[in-house]
Amino acid sequence: MQLKQTLSTLTALLSFTATTTNAITIDTADSSSICEAVALVQDGVLDYYAGTQYGGTIGMFQNPYYWWEAGEAFGSLLGAWYFCKNDTFEDLIFDALMAQRGDHYDYIPSNQSLTEGNDDQGFWGLAVMEAAERNFTNPGDDEPGWLALTQAVFNTMWSRWDEDNCGGGLRWQIFTWNSGYSYKNTISTACLFTLAARLGRYTGNETYIDIANTAYEWLVDVGFVVEGDSAAVYDGAEIADDNCTDITKIEWSYNMGLLMAGSAYAYNATEDDTWLQRTEMFVKGASIFFDNDIMYERACQSSKSCNTDQRSFKSIFSRCLGQTAMLAPTTHDTIWTWIQASAKGAAASCVGGYDKHTCGLDWTTGSNDGNYGLGEQISALEIFNALLINDRPAPYSNETGGTSEGNAALGTNTEVTALETNDLNITGKDRAGSGILTAVILAIMTGGAIWMVL
Repeated sequence: MQLKQTLSTLTALLSFTATTTNAITIDTADSSSICEAVALVQDGVLDYYAGTQYGGTIGMFQNPYYWWEAGEAFGSLLGAWYFCKNDTFEDLIFDALMAQRGDHYDYIPSNQSLTEGNDDQGFWGLAVMEAAERNFTNPGDDEPGWLALTQAVFNTMWSRWDEDNCGGGLRWQIFTWNSGYSYKNTISTACLFTLAARLGRYTGNETYIDIANTAYEWLVDVGFVVEGDSAAVYDGAEIADDNCTDITKIEWSYNMGLLMAGSAYAYNATEDDTWLQRTEMFVKGASIFFDNDIMYERACQSSKSCNTDQRSFKSIFSRCLGQTAMLAPTTHDTIWTWIQASAKGAAASCVGGYDKHTCGLDWTTGSNDGNYGLGEQISALEIFNALLINDRPAPYSNETGGTSEGNAALGTNTEVTALETNDLNITGKDRAGSGILTAVILAIMTGGAIWMVL
C-alpha cells in the first residue's frame, strides 16, 4: 500500500511539473514575447555550464563541449543581455570572459594547448568584440578593456599569417603537435577577417580594413571562396603535397555567415560599394542554408550526421544575419524574412525535455526532433536575439558611443613607451586605439608575419 501511495504521489508530481513548465511560444512582432522565450532558452544553455558546479571551471561547459563553443555561447548570452536588457547573468558572463583570457590577455590559456586552434581563439575574440560593441560592463581601470582584448586576439592571429604555404592564410591549428596543423581552413581566416573588419569599423583605422581585404583576397585566390552572382564558400585544404589545391568542398553556414557579416562591417565602415557587392553576394550564397525560409545545416542535418560542433553552427550564422541586416540595409528585407521564419521554426522545436523548453536541431518540422544539447540551445537563442535587431541600435563604435578601452599593442612584441605615446599625442578621443599608433603597429606587423613560438 505504501509503495502504491508513493508511486501515485510521484505520478501526480510529474504530471504537475509537465503542466506547469513553460513551453516556448513566440510572437515575432512582440518584444516581450521574444524576451520571455530568450529567458527560457538561456536557462537551458546554462544547464550545460560547468562554471557554477562544484569543481567546475569558470567559463567552461561540460563535456563533450569544447572550449571554442564556450566562447560562442557567451557571445550568445551577451546578445541576450543586450537585446532584452536583462542583466540576470551579467556577472556570470563577465566572470567567464575574464577567466579565460590567459596569462597574456590573448585568449590562449595554457590549459587549452592540446585542443586550441586559430578558429577557437577567434570565437573568443568575436565574443569580446561583441562586448565592446554592445557596451557590456567594462573591466576595471587596471585591466585591459574588451577592445584591447580583441586587439590582442587579432594581433596574435595576424602574427601567424603564413605566406610560406599556399601564399597566405591561417592554419587550422596553432600548435604543431595538434592534428590539423597542416590544414588551412576558411573558418580560421574568416575569424581573422571579421575581427579586422570589426576593429576597423570600431576604431576608424583603415589599416584594419586593409588587412581584412588581404584576408578576403587570399580566400578568393586560393579558391576557398568562389565569387559570382552568388558566392560559394568551401571548408579548406591540406598544405602538404597539394599546396591547398585539393579543396574540401563542404559548405558550412558559419563560414558563409562570418564572411557575410565581415563584409557588411567593412562596408559600413568605408561606404565602399565593393564591400556592399561582396555582402550582397554572400547573402545570395546564404540562401542554400534555408528550406522554405527556415535555416538548416545542409551539409549534415538532412543526413542526421551533424557532430557536436556542427550542431552549433547555426548560432553564429544567426548572429551574423542580424549584424548584416543592421549594417547593410539593402540586405535587410531578405534576411528579415529568413530570421522570422527560422525563429518560428526554432520555437516549434523548443518544446522538448522535462522542462518543455529544450530545443531541437531541425527547425523545419514544426516539432521537436529529439535532439538536444548546447549547440541546439545557443542556435535557438541567437535566432531569437536576431528578432530584436530592429528595436536596438547597431553595434557601437568609437564614434557612436562605444566606451571600451583599447590597446593596439596588446598581443604583440612591440613595446610602446610612455614617451612615444606622449609624442604621438593620443587624446581621450583616441582611447579605442585608433589613429597613428595603431597604424604604426599594424604596419610593422604587415611588413612580415611573425611565427609565434610557444
